Amino acid sequence: MTIEPVVELRNLSRTFDTEPPVYALRAVDLVVQRGEWVAIVGPSGSGKSTLLNVLGLLDRPTEGSYFLDGFDVGSLSDGKRASLRGRRIGFVFQSFHLLAYRSAVENVMLAETYRGEARAGRRERAVAALELVGLGHRLDFRPTKLSGGERQRVAIARALVGEPSLLLADEPTGNLDTTNTESILELFADLHRAGITVITITHDHEVARHAARTVRITDGVLTESATAVAPSMGVSL
Repeated sequence: MTIEPVVELRNLSRTFDTEPPVYALRAVDLVVQRGEWVAIVGPSGSGKSTLLNVLGLLDRPTEGSYFLDGFDVGSLSDGKRASLRGRRIGFVFQSFHLLAYRSAVENVMLAETYRGEARAGRRERAVAALELVGLGHRLDFRPTKLSGGERQRVAIARALVGEPSLLLADEPTGNLDTTNTESILELFADLHRAGITVITITHDHEVARHAARTVRITDGVLTESATAVAPSMGVSL
């Protein structure tokens, strides 16, 4: 039985119809297999944000194809794309986007509320996700009582609670100090070893080097770097 890649981009381009036109992505080919941890690294203006939006089904390419778990998402309606995005993609951003008046477990539970998941077992699944990221002892703490690294772990648990095919992380350590950055990168390494597919988008080469594979983007063009050997960090989940 053939296992489909989680992500496959074929000759994908995104052009913005301005004067002059902006060629944000140019004939991009990218395959991410299940369980890979790939870092996409590039400077400001390189096309990272556009690629993130396309990967996250927030924008459509001008040309080419995008297959997510084998589904040709270009042929889907906006409603079906939104449904697929909710079920198969977990997002982690630089800003944590947590509700200050809700506890950690409630913030994670809200992810299922927005997706319309069944109420039965919702708290149990949120607890399991927080335990997965090492916050089983902080379930009832509000974000104001958590460190920056702990708040980002809550955000990661929220992204993981639906067991998505892809964890898409946009500058996930951008608001963290050095100690918390290392802690979050250790967590991503553990998630990768546990078989979770992760794409990290970053401008920081030090963050990118922790991934098992690095792809560089410059002026909308992707170039594959040599496969990296991720530093040995943390313990397996």
